[in-house]
Amino acid sequence: MSIRPRKRLEKTKLSQIQAYDTIIRPLVTEKSTMGGEYGQVSFVVAMTATKPEIKAAVEMLFNVKVTAVNTSILKGKTKLFRGRKGRQNDTKKAIVTLADGQAIDMMGA
Repeated sequence: MSIRPRKRLEKTKLSQIQAYDTIIRPLVTEKSTMGGEYGQVSFVVAMTATKPEIKAAVEMLFNVKVTAVNTSILKGKTKLFRGRKGRQNDTKKAIVTLADGQAIDMMGA
């Protein structure tokens, strides 16, 4: 059994427009604010965004050092809209862990 070495990925480079298209908005919920104690910040990101793209976008836009990115896809619910069945959109959530001493102020204070 041979083990082939992995190709080393080069650093992902994004333009500022691509970074703004990658990160849609911050996610402010009870659970995401509790993650702030551990240096974690949550964002809603584009469905096509990859972990390296999310990391590069957060580092570019907020000038912080990112150590890890975890993502999850939230499936849209089926609900009634004016008596008709409708479906909410699927969304992708990213939980970004920042390096020690780094912080992002979401409230703008």
